[in-house]
Amino acid sequence: MKMTTEEAFVKTLQMHGIDNAFGIIGSAMMPISDIFPDAGITFWDCAHEGSAGMMADGFTRATGKMSMMIAQNGPGITNFVTAVKTAYWNHTPCLLVTPQAANKTIGQGGFQEMEQMNLFADCVAYQEEVRDPSRIAETLNRVIMQAKRASAPAQINVPRDFWTQVIDIDLPEIVAFERPSGGEAAITKAAALLSTAKFPVILNGAGVVLATGGIEASKLLAERLSAPVCVGYQHNDAFPGGHPLFAGPLGYNGSKAGMELIARADVVLALGTRLNPFSTLPGYGMDYWPQDAKIIQVDINPDRIGLTKKVSVGIVGDATKVATALLANLSDTAGDEGRDDRKATIGETKSKWAQQLSGMDHEEDDVGTSWNERARADKPDWMSPRMAWRAIQSALPANAIISSDIGNNCAIGNAYPSIDEGRKYLAPGLFGPCGYGLPAIVGAKIGCRDVPVVGFAGDGAFGISVNELTAIGRGEWPAVTQVVFRNYQWGAEKRNSTLWFDDNFVGTELDEQVSYAGIAQSCGLQGVVARTMDELTAALNKAVDDQMNHGKTTLIEAMINQELGEPFRRDAMKKPVAVAGISKDDMRPQTV
Repeated sequence: MKMTTEEAFVKTLQMHGIDNAFGIIGSAMMPISDIFPDAGITFWDCAHEGSAGMMADGFTRATGKMSMMIAQNGPGITNFVTAVKTAYWNHTPCLLVTPQAANKTIGQGGFQEMEQMNLFADCVAYQEEVRDPSRIAETLNRVIMQAKRASAPAQINVPRDFWTQVIDIDLPEIVAFERPSGGEAAITKAAALLSTAKFPVILNGAGVVLATGGIEASKLLAERLSAPVCVGYQHNDAFPGGHPLFAGPLGYNGSKAGMELIARADVVLALGTRLNPFSTLPGYGMDYWPQDAKIIQVDINPDRIGLTKKVSVGIVGDATKVATALLANLSDTAGDEGRDDRKATIGETKSKWAQQLSGMDHEEDDVGTSWNERARADKPDWMSPRMAWRAIQSALPANAIISSDIGNNCAIGNAYPSIDEGRKYLAPGLFGPCGYGLPAIVGAKIGCRDVPVVGFAGDGAFGISVNELTAIGRGEWPAVTQVVFRNYQWGAEKRNSTLWFDDNFVGTELDEQVSYAGIAQSCGLQGVVARTMDELTAALNKAVDDQMNHGKTTLIEAMINQELGEPFRRDAMKKPVAVAGISKDDMRPQTV
């Protein structure tokens, strides 16, 4: 069949149902973007490619449908790096399209030239460059399939002089692979361990959310064993929050109940998780990972199994299939030993933590420091971060999709939201980029128009994506709600400064003259300032109603004091020691 290369490219996108693209328009991509409208593909022209990539991540994570990132070669494409690496560690199957400088000029240092394959080599699960115009559909089809199989971004690099070529090809076939279900011997051994466990604990990761039916399969297994279920850091939607066996998220500012329960485990089923070391760092003064427990790790990627924790049984497979197979292979008496006592322990531990969490108004200072005490005294009438999160809890719709940026105040909220469905909790993941909260929730709303969405960000992180307010107010963009915690500081870094650098605050202070609510208003959006818990609850209630019933986007600026929670990396920091010493007197004038 005769067609142009851009027609072959777009027809292949259509074969896979990829109908949303995020980026900024550029001449290198215009031959295909020109035919997007006729193909039923919507191009979302963002304010910055970095945010565009995070919108694509949010769209795909919320819907389960692949989306595409595309922009101008060179500087447009380089702006995608952070977003693509974020999607990689979020296990998000996105398509990265990187138009390249023309073949005939590559290597001459021409306009907007960049070695784009090397740039993304560590950011994608698969990448391929089109070698000849006639292979464009074949290559694109393979890249898309690899993204799906690896559940990660994949890149196709297209020299821009390959567009508008007439080729004679047949469109490729889509060959889908059945996902693995674990080896028979491994399933048998793991089922035997679970069957004889006295205190089994299940730890769900992203793989449970990504696998069709994964949450339900893990629920049936947990109920059969009466096993508490924890979730990995930033995977709060990997098990129903209202279930009596749900113990909450591990890791930074997570659930103390989950930590106490997994510490008692004699067998841990790590289901659909790579057991990232940051996700199991000590919390609330507890080093809770059970050192003597038998660990069963299930992951679709064999390279991740046993990488961070000692594993008794490794199972390569889809979380749903493995959980179902384990359930079928349990003994008739599995979970019976100590069942009633275990269920009572779970209930008591959860109740105690819920009471403790509801009464936690303020952040504690380490011995020898007093920043949080001073912060409360400085603004005695302002909300603390935990007060703000409790106010948010009162208004957050049960079916909402939420996104949380990286940063101190968002992390303090890790233990608060209760989520009953998968694909409802979007966080920047273990790459940890700032600026994720707003674009991710915009992408989610584009894909889920009938669901309320609420994004959260600290004021430092929000400053990185604030320019998207200039894009999302246009008529075709759906309404969202964004909460910005305003305390005029880079909190995580300031916390480090209070603990290890004697309150020497370098680069931690933000401009108090800036009003994000005012910026929103100047962009034609609604901007609201909330100074009390009641004001914040009321503002969020109204914002969600305006979003769902009146098509209005609202930014809520929640004014909070400067209290600071636990540092992100207590394990990686130590107090510096002066040896040679540093003096301004040693500075010399530059000579050229």
